Amino acid sequence: MAEKRNIFLVGPMGAGKSTIGRQIAKTLHLDFFDSDNEIERRTGADISWVFELEGEEGFRAREEKVIGDITDMTGIVLATGGGSIISSENRNRLSARGIVVYLKTTLDKQVARTERDKKRPLIANAENPREVLAALAKERDPLYEEIADLIIETDEQSAKVVASKIVEKLGF
Repeated sequence: MAEKRNIFLVGPMGAGKSTIGRQIAKTLHLDFFDSDNEIERRTGADISWVFELEGEEGFRAREEKVIGDITDMTGIVLATGGGSIISSENRNRLSARGIVVYLKTTLDKQVARTERDKKRPLIANAENPREVLAALAKERDPLYEEIADLIIETDEQSAKVVASKIVEKLGF
């Protein structure tokens, strides 16, 4: 697996993709990218604003472009948005251009990690965020598993420990 030289992190919101991705990049001296941050940088607006103005469809089109551009690079770690795997084009790019690591977490941990975060448009105004997260998991978990080269549970470990496990398992 190590010959691919790119590490792509997938998983639901609150799984720790950005935090763990930064740690992996630091450990391996690779460049780190976060697809949501890159969308915000390119648009000059936060994700919530993009969702509000363009809807989820507009956001997903921007996300597809960003993931296409970033996955063309080599020697990187990329934390993807939780819904990026909805796009078959994104799934194909991620699978073909790097090692895909699915950061798996429980619904309870997701709720706890996202409950005060108002920057997540799919749950920010939800009456019952747990129900929304459960519905997203039902739809997305099979897609994460479909493209994962490695599945890592993130619940009971620090980001540093998870990052170390990933580096060790990938043989970098």
